[in-house]
Amino acid sequence: MPPRLALHQISKSYPAVRANDAVDLTVEAGEIHAVLGENGAGKSTLMKIIYGVVRPDSGTVQWNGADVHIANPAAARALGLGMVFQHFSLFDTLTVVENIALGLSPDIDLQELAGRIADTAHQYGLDVEPHRHVHTLSVGERQRVEIVRALLGKPKLLILDEPTSVLTPQAVQRLFQVLRQLAEEGCSILYISHKLDEIRSLCHRCTVMRAGRVTGICDPRQETDASLSRMMIGADLPVQQRQVREAGPVLLQVRHLDLPQAHPFATALSQLSFDLHAGEILGIAGVSGNGQQELMGVLSGEDRRVARDTIILDGQPIGRQSSAWRRTQGLAFVPEERLGRGAVPELSLARNLLLSHQGADTIRHGWIRTGVVQRITSEIIQRFHVKASGPHALAGSLSGGNLQKFIVGREVVRQPRLLLIAQPTWGVDVGAAAQIHGELLALRDAGCAILLISEELDELLELSDRLLVMSKGRLSPPVTREQANREQIGQWMSGLWPGADADVVHSAQESVHA
Repeated sequence: MPPRLALHQISKSYPAVRANDAVDLTVEAGEIHAVLGENGAGKSTLMKIIYGVVRPDSGTVQWNGADVHIANPAAARALGLGMVFQHFSLFDTLTVVENIALGLSPDIDLQELAGRIADTAHQYGLDVEPHRHVHTLSVGERQRVEIVRALLGKPKLLILDEPTSVLTPQAVQRLFQVLRQLAEEGCSILYISHKLDEIRSLCHRCTVMRAGRVTGICDPRQETDASLSRMMIGADLPVQQRQVREAGPVLLQVRHLDLPQAHPFATALSQLSFDLHAGEILGIAGVSGNGQQELMGVLSGEDRRVARDTIILDGQPIGRQSSAWRRTQGLAFVPEERLGRGAVPELSLARNLLLSHQGADTIRHGWIRTGVVQRITSEIIQRFHVKASGPHALAGSLSGGNLQKFIVGREVVRQPRLLLIAQPTWGVDVGAAAQIHGELLALRDAGCAILLISEELDELLELSDRLLVMSKGRLSPPVTREQANREQIGQWMSGLWPGADADVVHSAQESVHA
């Protein structure tokens, strides 16, 4: 039988970069095929060409042995293709069911569709509430919506671009079971991920790309993480030297913090208390949507509906202070959402720098010092290996991983006293993730207090000095890095920690049993 999908000599150029350079790719029926490469290697562009979002400059696409011209995503879906994008394509002001209905027949019954969504979500172990507005969802919850939307179409070829970047280990294993089942039923899967252990565990073949070209094809099950890394980046990964050091004085205190729901689907925060020391990384684990987003909003100053003395920074009560004021006191913030909150896609990188760099070095007497802004932006691009044409490149033109490197770099170079950072390596390749980890450890060693929220347990266990777990708007007791283990943290994610509220424990036990 002919392959399900065959690309021949696909090329695509933009004004500043050749994204794909004579790429060949073959995917068989029922095959789980990985595409591996650094940020900016051309993976996402290639997937958009397959799905009809982008048209190639040259080359041919064959579907089941016949030449096809996929003009748009509707044509791709008609053929039997489904895709989960790394950057979500959801309208914030619409509900989940309304978003999914946009790609279907205009006379679709929304109530019937909501039932199908709920059934599919339940079947695959992906919690999705059909009638929730998208703007109330965390990044992890939005990713579940995208996956369910793709699965609803019963695709013959499913393209997944970083599908597990903000899923918990348990959800990842459930998703892998689904993907293996789909492959056994004949569905082909194109799987883009920077997580080498996932590729080795799940995929049958792997195409490696570098700078827009295919540099190799292998069976990942016969490779190691080290050998895949060398194929991808051309070198071994740097080894992080983590120094054991004593933390400094308490810089941030949270005391009995309560926060009511901002909307019916928000998570209320209840009696949160913790200390964060200078020179310490405090990690917070938990399933997406359990209050992490609300906690970051309160600490960053975006949400000031808390008592003044529930948040104390260096001895000062700051619960009602604005985010701008907190930045003047040395606070830096990397949100989990890159586009829309972390960066404005329609603005250049230099203009995006000004979202957090508004001191005397960049603005003087009300005038922007353009030369200084461009110099700082260029230094970030160089230091963090951001693949961009320069300071004038639009944020929306960067790949997800490169934009993440820029946003992290923008905050790191400010040399903050306190850094709030969520999902720091979401969609970032292994080399860039190692660099970001190194930068965070260097900040910590320089005395910065870092609050790290991540759904990557390995990342938390590698970086954190102490760990907390968040469940249903509550925090577990702290554990040191040496005391923490994956089994314990996984259990605590359901709220089952010593001393937890009896009602919460009972609810968690019922959820686990279900």
